[in-house]
Amino acid sequence: MAQQPAYLLLPGFQNSDHEHWQSIWERTDPAFRRLEQKDWDHPDPEDWTETLDRAVQAHDGPLVLVAHSLGCVTVARWAARTPAPRTTPVVGALLVAPPDIDHADVPELAGFRPVPLRPLPFPSIVVVGSDDPWAAPERSRLFAESWGARYVELGPYGHLNATSGLGAWSRGRELLAELTD
Repeated sequence: MAQQPAYLLLPGFQNSDHEHWQSIWERTDPAFRRLEQKDWDHPDPEDWTETLDRAVQAHDGPLVLVAHSLGCVTVARWAARTPAPRTTPVVGALLVAPPDIDHADVPELAGFRPVPLRPLPFPSIVVVGSDDPWAAPERSRLFAESWGARYVELGPYGHLNATSGLGAWSRGRELLAELTD
């Protein structure tokens, strides 16, 4: 039997609050662990990318990345600049609500521009809300196509965060299971 993967949660800008599905998954399942960044409110792209790289390299066994918002851009940045042998532990990524920071008027995110548009070296699924204020559906589709990811649009759920009312988000767990089956 293959080793079960662990799940590394990558929140976005300003972290995921208590009612966010990432926080709920972390509280209710020990297989999920949050990647802690030094500064959630003033993210440094180099620091965030290096923190992800250190976590992947320190992990023993298969790992699935579960990213939300700026966490998705961090995954894309890390994968675009990391040699293949260093990405091997990652067996999949669930990329939820990637933001179009190239067109966002948020000074704290400018250092993450441009969003990398290179194929990811592992299977991935991009999940979006059709009315996400952080990315138009066309941009979200471009991210998925560029990253070689399956594209899933859920409908009018906004940025797929705590205010979207997803709770424990069972559909997200179903999509995550597709990456590891």
